[in-house]
Amino acid sequence: MGKESMSSIGVRHLTVLGEFKPFGLIAEALDGKSADDEVADDFDYFLLDPEVTTQRDEADSDDSEASSSFSDRSDHELLIRGNRIIWTIGARVYKRFSLPAPVIMACWCRMGDLLEALLCVLQVDGLTIYSASGDAVSIPIPYAVTSIWPLPSGLLLQQANEPNVSTHSLFPSSSPLLTAHDIPRSKKDMGYSPHQSSNLRRSCDHMVKLDEASRSSHLILKDPLEEPQPIHIEERGKLNTMKEFDEKTIWTSDVIPLMASYHKGKLQHSLWTVEVMNSNIDSGDSVLPDVILSKRFFFRRIWQGKGAQVAASEVFLATDSDATPVICFLLQEQKKLQAVRLQCVELDNDILYDIKHDMSWSIPAIAAAPVVVTRPRVKVGQLPYKDIIVLAPDSSLVLYSGKQCLCRYILQGHASVSHSVRSLEAPNAFQDIKIVGLADAVEGRINVILNNGQMLRCTFRRYPSSSLANDCITAMAEGLEANLYNHFVVLLWGNGDSAYLARVDSAVDSEWESFSAIILEIFGKKRKNPQLHSGASWEFLLNSSFHEKYSKSHCMSGFSSRMSLQSDESCSASQQLDASCTSESLIEILDLLHAVYESLKLNHLRRRDLGLLVVLLCEVSKILGEDGYLDYYIRDFPALSRKYRIQETSLSQKSPPSLFRWLENCLRNGCTATSIIDLPVLMRKDGNSVVSWARKIIAFYSVLCGGKFLGNKLSSDVYCKFATGSANSAEEVTVLAMVGERFGLQQLDLLPAGVSLPLRHVLDKCRECPPTDWPASAYVLLGREDLSLSHSKKLTEHSSSNNVTSVSMSTPYTLHLHPVTIPSSVTDVNDSDDSKREDTDSVDESTIDGMEHIFNSTTQLRYGRDLRLNEVRRLLCSARPVAIQTPANPTASDQEFQQAQLWQLAQRTTTLPVGRGAFTLSTTCTLLTEALPVPKLILAGRLPTQKNATVNLDPSIRNIQELKSWPEFHNAVAAGLRMAPLQDKMSRTWIMYNKPEEPNITHAGLLLALGLHGHLDVLSITDIYQYYAQEHESTTVGLMLGLAASYRGTMQPAISKSLNVHITARYPSSFPELELPTLLQSAALVSIGLLYEGSAHPLTMNTLLGEIGRKSGGDNVLEREGYALSAGFSLGLVALGRGLDGIGVMDTLVDQLFRYAGGKDIHRERPIFSNGSIDDHNHGSGQMMDATQINVDVTAPGAIIALGLMYLKTESQGILSRLCIPQTSFELQYVRPDFIMLQVISRNLILWSRIHPSEDWIQGQIPKVVLVGVKGLKDEMDDSDDMDSEAIAKAYVNIVAGACISLGLRFAGTKDGSAHDLLYSYAVAFLNEIKPLSVKSLHGFPRGLSQYVDRGTLETCLHVIALSLSVVMAGSGHLRTFKLLKFLRCRNSADGHINYGTQMAVSLAIGFLFLGGGMMTFSTSNSSIAALLITLYPRLPTGPNDNRCHLQAFRHLYVIATEARWVQTVDVDTGLPVYAPLEITTKETEHYAETSFCEVTPCILPERSLLKTVRVCGPRYWPQVIELKPEEKPWWNSGDKNNPFKSGILYIKLKVGACSYVDDPIGRQSLLSRAMHKVFGLASLKACRPSNSDDPAAVTVSQLVSTFSSDPSLIAFGALCCDPSWNIKSDTDFQEFCLQVLFECVSKDRPALLQVYLSLYTTVASMADQVISGMPVINDSQFLPSLKLALAYNDALLKGRLSSSRGSIVQSTFLGSLNKRVEELLECSPSLTVSIHDYFRSGKWPASENLSTLVSWYLQWYSVPPPAIVEAGIKKLWSIQTPSSMPLLRLLFPLTNISAIKEIDTFLLSTSKSNRSNFI
Repeated sequence: MGKESMSSIGVRHLTVLGEFKPFGLIAEALDGKSADDEVADDFDYFLLDPEVTTQRDEADSDDSEASSSFSDRSDHELLIRGNRIIWTIGARVYKRFSLPAPVIMACWCRMGDLLEALLCVLQVDGLTIYSASGDAVSIPIPYAVTSIWPLPSGLLLQQANEPNVSTHSLFPSSSPLLTAHDIPRSKKDMGYSPHQSSNLRRSCDHMVKLDEASRSSHLILKDPLEEPQPIHIEERGKLNTMKEFDEKTIWTSDVIPLMASYHKGKLQHSLWTVEVMNSNIDSGDSVLPDVILSKRFFFRRIWQGKGAQVAASEVFLATDSDATPVICFLLQEQKKLQAVRLQCVELDNDILYDIKHDMSWSIPAIAAAPVVVTRPRVKVGQLPYKDIIVLAPDSSLVLYSGKQCLCRYILQGHASVSHSVRSLEAPNAFQDIKIVGLADAVEGRINVILNNGQMLRCTFRRYPSSSLANDCITAMAEGLEANLYNHFVVLLWGNGDSAYLARVDSAVDSEWESFSAIILEIFGKKRKNPQLHSGASWEFLLNSSFHEKYSKSHCMSGFSSRMSLQSDESCSASQQLDASCTSESLIEILDLLHAVYESLKLNHLRRRDLGLLVVLLCEVSKILGEDGYLDYYIRDFPALSRKYRIQETSLSQKSPPSLFRWLENCLRNGCTATSIIDLPVLMRKDGNSVVSWARKIIAFYSVLCGGKFLGNKLSSDVYCKFATGSANSAEEVTVLAMVGERFGLQQLDLLPAGVSLPLRHVLDKCRECPPTDWPASAYVLLGREDLSLSHSKKLTEHSSSNNVTSVSMSTPYTLHLHPVTIPSSVTDVNDSDDSKREDTDSVDESTIDGMEHIFNSTTQLRYGRDLRLNEVRRLLCSARPVAIQTPANPTASDQEFQQAQLWQLAQRTTTLPVGRGAFTLSTTCTLLTEALPVPKLILAGRLPTQKNATVNLDPSIRNIQELKSWPEFHNAVAAGLRMAPLQDKMSRTWIMYNKPEEPNITHAGLLLALGLHGHLDVLSITDIYQYYAQEHESTTVGLMLGLAASYRGTMQPAISKSLNVHITARYPSSFPELELPTLLQSAALVSIGLLYEGSAHPLTMNTLLGEIGRKSGGDNVLEREGYALSAGFSLGLVALGRGLDGIGVMDTLVDQLFRYAGGKDIHRERPIFSNGSIDDHNHGSGQMMDATQINVDVTAPGAIIALGLMYLKTESQGILSRLCIPQTSFELQYVRPDFIMLQVISRNLILWSRIHPSEDWIQGQIPKVVLVGVKGLKDEMDDSDDMDSEAIAKAYVNIVAGACISLGLRFAGTKDGSAHDLLYSYAVAFLNEIKPLSVKSLHGFPRGLSQYVDRGTLETCLHVIALSLSVVMAGSGHLRTFKLLKFLRCRNSADGHINYGTQMAVSLAIGFLFLGGGMMTFSTSNSSIAALLITLYPRLPTGPNDNRCHLQAFRHLYVIATEARWVQTVDVDTGLPVYAPLEITTKETEHYAETSFCEVTPCILPERSLLKTVRVCGPRYWPQVIELKPEEKPWWNSGDKNNPFKSGILYIKLKVGACSYVDDPIGRQSLLSRAMHKVFGLASLKACRPSNSDDPAAVTVSQLVSTFSSDPSLIAFGALCCDPSWNIKSDTDFQEFCLQVLFECVSKDRPALLQVYLSLYTTVASMADQVISGMPVINDSQFLPSLKLALAYNDALLKGRLSSSRGSIVQSTFLGSLNKRVEELLECSPSLTVSIHDYFRSGKWPASENLSTLVSWYLQWYSVPPPAIVEAGIKKLWSIQTPSSMPLLRLLFPLTNISAIKEIDTFLLSTSKSNRSNFI
């Protein structure tokens, strides 16, 4: 560059931020690793743009706010030293990475459809890929990779040409594959088509599949989880693997698919484009190997540049002056920057890239970098607009826009950093220093390297601090053609003296004045100084192709070529322009600035900018002779009329676009009636940022008023983004548009009141019942935060983007409602009651009883002051000594009595953990860093009469350890069941941490609990066998059942093998039979059943069938029944509900089962007359069977249960006919009574749908012989055979008990009222038989059964019925049931019949009634029924160690049947759980129609198979409906993304004016209107002041408002009403209005309307003040279009164009009164009439400021056309003879108000008279 040209450009200052040092080094020094200890070159670093690491959805946002925020963020830096990487943001360490091997290279790359960028790190032996969230993937690379490079489609890997890697090419070295000069061809040029692409593939069919990757010089990794694929090269119509290892990659683009490489041997640079193969060919037609077909990417060379001795030191993308992307190569040895222009061709939705050779250019440079300076908010396609900063050979810094030189930069030091640059003083700190290099350019920042070795971080001033200048420049950048805008940029940046970028000491508006001066310079305002823009730039503009094209296409008819520019005498001959052509370009600039003006009108906060811009626009309009524009601006700002006069003979009739006119027309007549001329062209362009504010409003109005989609545009010709979601009305579509455009409540507040009204109406209408599939941010926009939290399906996945959007939708301020404290709550009661709990004796509160966590806010809300939970906790506590009642002075016999009493109490205490496990199920989360606390099991007693002295059981009398073994197991299970299964996956480490050195029974119970929660799947097979190797019986039982529960239904082979070890029947025949305890074998059998549940696995079923009837051997004869029962359970589980599936397989199985069950053809060992009690059978069962005979007493229970489970819910008549209940006296004596109970249960399981909760149904279960026999018991008491009567009575009680168990299973967890009443009445009836009570006996239930039935059988039946009752009422805490269970628990057990088994049943029943603290219940799915049946099996243990007939561990399998169908409502504003009424709808079934019923939360919902709708109802909360599809599926898990109840929490929102049900149960405090009228009594405003009286009812406005609303604006306004200075004002009308508005906004929950009401009211009031007083109050008419829009909204609502269920959001009468008031103010006074007529005549404005303002109001309000149009219309009417010109004037001016039409008519009459007199 010559000295002359260099001196002709302007000079600007480059701001120095400070000396640069990688912050990673500073971070290392702070860590104690000093950089000085290591070699300086031992590290590498690079800076990157923050946008590189942002998520795609954030990066794609074209919002102007978002764009500016990106550009101002700190640089990101990666420092690489050895095997460490430090990622810093600004001066903050963000992440550190440590790798196993030294880092060779690192880069950021986006792969596939992943939202976030990935950090790819190359090491010697592999590639490690990190995501920003912390996930890491390591990819081993068996071949040598030298470098990695990011591409848009994946990561490019360059391989080294290693000697051991074959470099044999498929082509000879003289092949033209990589040597021939490239002729650039696009796909189109070479006729690229899918057909030809398959030919290209076939040309490669001889490529070898093996070792392909290792022979390719370049590979691409498309996805972190895929293998790298070889790159193909396309040249001369052929596809081959790229094997040119000398083509070293020197640069790639991560935005567009380009790669630059350098070939050292050929001394040439190449550019390659990465293209995708067309993959839609049938692989069957191709001979290519599959591995080739899956490789989709290939390289095509598009440019070669020869003659470079070394590779370019820098390659980067920049933008040419005409907005074309260029690729720049910095060739340092030639001291030049060579730029190659990139051509983009769009073909079939695919962008192809090519190079135009003849358009390349170069500029002298020794260093260069791309910077974003002149167009910081403009993008060219996907690329930002980048300028080039060049270090010229003379060491000067020059800024280029493409090849256009803009200005020269010199360093300017800040005082704060001058000390770092030697010790020189600013501002001459840099005069002796020379710049030698540039580095690390990011956005508008760059590092400058000085000759003294220092590196300075510098920044370019890009934005003017004036937002107005910034907007205008961006508008021109977006709207002007590149050549014209480039001319503007040259003027803007080339003048170094310009104040375009203000300095610290500049005047406030200096930047705007500088910009205005440049604009006016373009318009020829400063022609008297020709040197300012003489020369090439203006000539360039006139000779440009744009100028020629624009002039032809935009020539306006009738436009005069005479302009004020030509009258300037100082214009030289070269500057005599063709004005008619040039003016088109200049009018385009005017239109762009006018678009900014219209957009600014829609923002309250830009009013000052509007005043500045209108002055420039008036100047420009005057220069161009655009009187239509000038008149438009003077109407907005009438004060300008004194400076600018409208010409009488106007050059142009063009009327400017008016956004407000368009909006009003849209509201009044619909979107289809609007004129596109009223919208500036810039607003209709895609991708604009500066007028996107106005574009959004246009789009919203278009959608609301019936606009349709035409392609990707609306019918109003504007673009609009929409959020996803369904919409059934225009209002709902508008909401989706607002969310899609990120237009929230904060933005809504910036709009003028009238403009915002229709949009507020939209939000108000959709608020009540929005669709359920909207994004969370849409609900926030509507003010429905409750729905936002309830419907955000993937909250965790998209929390970042969702949060950003939701915050942008909400108001910028929030005040949370104060949490309500509930007085005298449960916790208060607890504290006072604990001391009184146990006979007023002191209790050590520090004792852990395993239930201390049960009290929380939810249970407090549910039970309130009710002490039920406290009582349950007392009843189930086994960690404290129990009280024994003894005399004060005990004797020796009393001590024996104490021991006897203590023994009986110990029987009860040892059963309590079983119930406690159910009570505390899944109620707490444990820390995985702590051991699980297990409460102690205390069997001691205390003597209240002797100061709570402790009494222990005498070990010489009882074996205490034996007594406690299984109870300790249950105690540990209860402790483990407390843990919620939904917490994070249990770690194997934690289980091992809790494992004791020596096996114990406590850890055994813990294993079972963990397994029931599904946590044992983390154990490895080694862990499992290590447990087995301990040979600890309880541990093995717990582990087997736990594993089976964790792997339930999976048939996991490894687990199956480990279980089969304990089943001797599965041993090979040659294998010696091990002597395993029957206990273990029973547990293993049920475990197998759980593991194979529902599979109907034939081999397993046959094995289990054999086990039911297996011969007993050894000493375990007495436990045979339990073993056979376990085999029956297991067989039922394996074939659960599958009996009808495999008919061929099942037939033999069923026949054998019926033999085992005691079919009539089977010989029986037992005597016919054996009808002993159940207890007798416990002792006598278990006889052996020989080769031909079956001991039915052993096999029958298992066989009967197996049949019931196999045919569960199938209603198979074939099975029912064989599984019949005895119908004759003979049969009754033939069958054991307890087997009849099992037969009843099994039959009812099969006939599942026929179970009905009525006494008739139970009576229908009883055979006629039994019914008749029972009725005749009393009558024939003396005569009858005792044996017959006993058999009938026992059969009767067992059948009734079996029917009750069936009812319990059928209605488990349903809280069915009929089932409860029936079971309760039968429980009381049995209780009455055992111990006569003063209760009404059950109708049909015979009295006196106790004479025929032993006490043990009655007790068993009673407790089994009580258990069934609690299963039905599970989780409900039902009080009546609880009282019954308490009574059963407290009965005297001295007579020996109340034993361990019955106490266990009572304990378990209490636990079921309060299952999971009242938050869980039971399901009725097949697996749940099976698990419950095993738990409820009606054979209760006789003592703590009794496992003969039923293993005690099975009593915990109910956990499998539980479901957390609990739901509680949480107030979204306070975060507190609250009561709320829910309307629940269940689907129609065969028993009842579709039913709706009400529940108050917290509550338990019906099963998923029945649940149809859940609706939040009641007047206090906003309605919310959850629609569900009834499905036969289990309840949703907490982590399920589709769970509509989000872990049992339903967020709801309280309506303003209502109190919660906690604070106001009966609604007395929520009478808002009465309270408001009392306070806002308009007769006296004294209520606003705090009362000095002691009246507690006295309340102020602010107190009342803050009670009912959390909106800060309402609370602040309420406080203002209470301000004492308020009452000093004399304007009581305004005070009354404010109070009424406050009441309106609070009572209707529309806080945003406060500003709308006040804005409209004060505007009209100010107008009235100005008209009445004559003093200027408002100097413009900007407010009137907004007021007119409010009236248009009201009109649209009244005429039905806008619909609303709640009416207008602003009272129609209020808007009507405003309209009336304005018309009264504008009634023509004589002076106003004269002024308006003068305006019609010549466009003349009155000289008086007040009068000119009034005229502007009149013209704006009545939409009067400009004077030129009025004049043209009047001239037309003169030629028409008509008695009245009003109709014709109405046709001529359709938008003008009738009042103004009358005035024009008056003017017409006056002018026609004068004309007539002149004519005469």
